[in-house]
Amino acid sequence: MTRALVIRASLAVAAAALTASTAWLGTLLHGHHATEQRHQDILAAARQSALNFTSLDYRHYDRDSKNVLTGATGDFKKQFSAQTAELTKLVAENKSVSEGQILDAGIARADERTARVLVVADSKVNNTAAPEGTARTYRLQLDLVFEDGRWLTSDVEFVG
Repeated sequence: MTRALVIRASLAVAAAALTASTAWLGTLLHGHHATEQRHQDILAAARQSALNFTSLDYRHYDRDSKNVLTGATGDFKKQFSAQTAELTKLVAENKSVSEGQILDAGIARADERTARVLVVADSKVNNTAAPEGTARTYRLQLDLVFEDGRWLTSDVEFVG
C-alpha cells in the first residue's frame, strides 16, 4: 500500500468519525432543546391555570370561570363545571374578588404526555366578610396532560 493511499484511507475514516460525532451531538442537542421547550410550555400552562384558579371576580365570574375551564380537562373540568352554578351564587352573595399572583412554580415530574407541577401563589381576597382584604397563600399541585397540542390541567390539589 502506498503512502498516499494510507493517508486517503485515514482521512476518510477521520471524516466518517467526525460526521458521526456531529450527527450524534446534533441529536443530543435537539433532544435537549425539545425537553427544555416542553418544560417551558408546561410551566407556562401551569402558571396560567393557577392564576386563573386564584383570580376570580364576582362582577365577571362567568368570564373568570370560563378561563379556568378553558385550561382544564378530565375530572377537574367536570368537577369545576358541576360546581360553577353554586360558586357563581356564592361569589356573588359575598361580593368576592380574588387577585392571584404566582410566586413560583417548578416541575416535579414530566414526560411527553403528562406533568406534575408545584405552584406557590398569593392572592388578596376582598369580600363582604373582609372588605379591607385578606392575604392568602396557596401551595398547589397541578397535574397536566398534553391534549390537542396544549397542556391542560387535569387535577388541582392544595398541598402544604
